[in-house]
Amino acid sequence: MAPRPAYDAVLLAGGGARRLGGADKPGLPVGGRPLVERVAAAVPHAARLVVVGPPRPGLPGAEFACEDPPGAGPVPALRAGLARCAAALVALLAADLPFLLPGHVAALRAAVGERAGALLVDEEGREQWLTGVWRREPLAGALAGYRGGSLRGLLGPLEPVRLRLPPGGDGRAPWFDCDTMADVAVARRRLADDLPDKDGNVR
Repeated sequence: MAPRPAYDAVLLAGGGARRLGGADKPGLPVGGRPLVERVAAAVPHAARLVVVGPPRPGLPGAEFACEDPPGAGPVPALRAGLARCAAALVALLAADLPFLLPGHVAALRAAVGERAGALLVDEEGREQWLTGVWRREPLAGALAGYRGGSLRGLLGPLEPVRLRLPPGGDGRAPWFDCDTMADVAVARRRLADDLPDKDGNVR
């Protein structure tokens, strides 16, 4: 089997988290570690990990970038992150995906094929624009001529593969994101068994 192309990863970890009252959403602990660290753990083989947002501990080897102006939205954040990438493929991920695993990212990489990208769809077929893998060159070309602020408007015309993956145990869907504190509570409950016990062992 031919080796898959190297890939970089861009994690969007900025924004105001208005539905969380301005809390540091990527830093919220879920399953024993911050959300952003859980997402970073899903791309362990990325040649370069670029986190668009404020620098934070717990991400050794990561590069940090900032959109201009800060908090301007996902398209400027993607632009800032992509500028740091060099690999042929780029995983574009939100920093609040508690159930995303390396196998999900591997499936997306495999699904790209000759297309411009691949992204997950939920059980109702809705595209998850911040859970995907893209070819860097067409993505950069689309960004160069785009003046809007919508990821759908930017990425939709690239006609990516829509990939449906089954949820894991206890409804751990890889596209599930934490937009509200209710979502955070759901993630914490579903990952409760992953918390280390008093001896430091994960059950």
